[in-house]
Amino acid sequence: MHPSLTEHARARMQQRGISRDALELLLDFGRETHDHRGCTIVRFDKRSRRQVLRALGPEALRRFERYFNAYAVVAEDDAVVTVGHRMGRMGR
Repeated sequence: MHPSLTEHARARMQQRGISRDALELLLDFGRETHDHRGCTIVRFDKRSRRQVLRALGPEALRRFERYFNAYAVVAEDDAVVTVGHRMGRMGR
């Protein structure tokens, strides 16, 4: 899957050191929650981390471990609006 990125998301990926592979992994395995304003927030939780381990093995888990605190905001048209690293708890 090759997500469409806004210019803002492209800039944030570069600034925050989130690779395109990590973003695709996040979008493929991450848990989706809605922000009730039209966007979807995708992030890793325990279940999605286990799915990554089962699907890709322990070597990939070590490779992408540093991205497990990443999140992506996806618009209604499936374009990634922004990405970042969670620093604390995300509200539901």
